[in-house]
Amino acid sequence: MKSPVQRRTSLPLTEANESDLSALLESSSYQFALEQLSGTKIVDQEISSSALLHAIFEAGMAAVKKTAEIDGYAEIASGISLASAQQKRREARRRRPTWANEE
Repeated sequence: MKSPVQRRTSLPLTEANESDLSALLESSSYQFALEQLSGTKIVDQEISSSALLHAIFEAGMAAVKKTAEIDGYAEIASGISLASAQQKRREARRRRPTWANEE
């Protein structure tokens, strides 16, 4: 862990969770994937269950933040395109028609 621990909390685990943790401890491809997602060195390391769970938490939070960021950017983009479309309509209403100077 990169910073000091502030609190330890219990984590209820289902049978499926336990199975996933066992698979993670036995699979180098899972460990490599978790290492990439969490930024925690796991491959070829002796790692405790709590450190492993912390790495999974870090990976999950990274995924949540990335999704929230993507949604936020999409919301900003839709707001900008809506605002620019409204601005173009306002400008078009103020502009004199091309035939206005014809007599």
